[in-house]
Amino acid sequence: MNTPVAGPGTLAEQILRGVGGAENIESLTHCATRLRFQLHDGSKADTAGLDALAGVMATVPQSGDRLQIVIGGAVARVYSEIMNLPSMAGGGTPGPKSDADVKAAMRAKSRGRYAWVDNFFEYLSDSFRPLMGVLLGSSLIIAIASVLDALGFVDFRAADKSATWVFVDAMWRSVLYFLPIMVAYNAAKKLKVDPWVGAAVMAAVMTPNFTGMLNPKSGIPGITCTTNGTLGTQECVAHVFGLPMQLNDYGGQVFVPLLMVAVLALVYKGLQRIFPETVHLVFVPFFSMLIMIPITAFLIGPMGVWAGNGLGSGLSWLNGNAPIVFAIMIPLLYPFLVPLGLHWPLNALMLVNINTLGYDFIQGPMGAWNFACFGATAGVLLLSIRHREKEMRQTSVGALAAGLLGGISEPSLYGIHLRFKRIYPRMLVGCLVGGVIVGVLGGVDTKAFAFTSLLTIPVFSPMGTYAIAITAAFFVSMALVYFSDFRTPEDRAQANALRDAAEAAARGEAAPADDRELATVGAAAATAGASTGSAPSAAPAAPAPTLPKGIELAAPVAGRVVGLDEVGDPVFASRALGEGVGIEPADGRVVAPVDGELIIVAATGHAFGIRTADGVEVLIHIGIDTVQMKGEGFEVRAEAGRQVSTGDLLVEVDLDAVRAAEHPTVTLMTVTNTADLTSVEPHTGQTVAAGAPVVTVRR
Repeated sequence: MNTPVAGPGTLAEQILRGVGGAENIESLTHCATRLRFQLHDGSKADTAGLDALAGVMATVPQSGDRLQIVIGGAVARVYSEIMNLPSMAGGGTPGPKSDADVKAAMRAKSRGRYAWVDNFFEYLSDSFRPLMGVLLGSSLIIAIASVLDALGFVDFRAADKSATWVFVDAMWRSVLYFLPIMVAYNAAKKLKVDPWVGAAVMAAVMTPNFTGMLNPKSGIPGITCTTNGTLGTQECVAHVFGLPMQLNDYGGQVFVPLLMVAVLALVYKGLQRIFPETVHLVFVPFFSMLIMIPITAFLIGPMGVWAGNGLGSGLSWLNGNAPIVFAIMIPLLYPFLVPLGLHWPLNALMLVNINTLGYDFIQGPMGAWNFACFGATAGVLLLSIRHREKEMRQTSVGALAAGLLGGISEPSLYGIHLRFKRIYPRMLVGCLVGGVIVGVLGGVDTKAFAFTSLLTIPVFSPMGTYAIAITAAFFVSMALVYFSDFRTPEDRAQANALRDAAEAAARGEAAPADDRELATVGAAAATAGASTGSAPSAAPAAPAPTLPKGIELAAPVAGRVVGLDEVGDPVFASRALGEGVGIEPADGRVVAPVDGELIIVAATGHAFGIRTADGVEVLIHIGIDTVQMKGEGFEVRAEAGRQVSTGDLLVEVDLDAVRAAEHPTVTLMTVTNTADLTSVEPHTGQTVAAGAPVVTVRR
């Protein structure tokens, strides 16, 4: 088994152990809710152990030895604690790589069919993701201002506002207006270019000197302004070095810095190859600015504005000509875009709409998705309270708070929804209902970029339409999840059995198992037996008068029989799952060791539970940590709920596949309710055929 993650130390130290130690970390960053690891060897990460840590909502392994660990709102603190650990003094260990390693890493980076598509969306995502905190802060300031406006304390649209409220405007406009500089910094950092050069290039076209040329009354020679009679807009052109330069206000633009930095990366890295490394600091930034500022002002800036306006106009046309289709499409797309990080382009379009149209029409329908997501989380919370699931209750409370108060969906998605496949279809119904309401009632607009939370409801207009839509989306998703459960009936039985076993252990009635997955199998076997009228294993079963003095359990597989102390697994060796034997298998045919009801069949085919008519509970577990194989190499030949006889085939296992996955092949058989019996006597040190007696059970 993997080295246990949990143990002495802080959460930061436990996470560091779980990812394979500092020496296995190439780099570590974080976003609003997740730690983002680039590991040297992703297989060294103990995802099951990390998932079990208090404070970890979920782990999300990715290709290319990348791993995300969902923490929630405390992610910045945990990141800081990890980076401050003595072993992380170097911030990771980017060791030397051979040519073959570099090529393999490049191939591994492609998650989809085309690597450039993945890289493009990663570029967009990483350019915006670090800004989530300040965008959320700006959003909440707007929300507070809108509430004051709605209550009549101040008219924020008045032309004669006092200096106090003009200053409040500046507090939230600071983020949105200077967003291009922030995006340029992040984008340059993503492309491994000096981020301050990217920020400086973008800032050049946002200085008062540049924006002052937009004023036709400035008196600056060489500027010509014309008025578009159709749109009522003014267009100005400055003649610089004898060349015409279209003037634009780049405040709030996001396409311009994204395009500019992509070109800057080519120029910057080209200059690094031209100049000796000893003079990079002097000449590379200088020539980069000298080249890129004019290119941005003359070419990239106008192109970015045109591109943003064109995309915004296309969506505006769809919203105007088929509003119901648009209102339904947006909330149904977002549940699939957000987990992949593909929602950032739409977020960029929202900002473009606000800057060009003065309002945005995407955020309203998007609110239906967010509140359907939060409603599903609320359904999980109600079920976790009902079923006394402490871990899920803690996870859902944190995720729901982040959603309803902050408008952030990632804790719900990664902590809950993506872990349980039954949630998404029910959540999509809520998205559909909310979208239909928005479309039928004529759409919802907003004049500000706002995270869709309870606090930002006043930002949307008509507020009543928006409130009805998000309320319907929330409660439809919540009801569907609550009444149909987020777990399958089989999973629910196992979860409740594990809960009952844990509660009994806390009362001192049973010893808890150290291995969560194995404890689930054993505890579920006890619960399934109780449902047939037999006593659960946590309480002593009444002696059955017809039970013979000894019951022989047969070998489930041919091979050499060893004691549990020799199987190399501390959980089995501790007898937490009962007394029994291990068998080093000679072949991959695993059969029933006793007559009884097959009450547990693990979906991965690696574990089975049988309860005899006399109340003996038997667990058969094939290999160590083979749950990680996710069923590969296991052909299950039986199903839960059926009666089996000794020798009936349960599963056929490809032992070579198990060995190739570097898991021990030893097959374990234990009596999980050993404590209720007089004795369980293993017969070890022999080589047997399948069906030969290897354990004697006595009442």
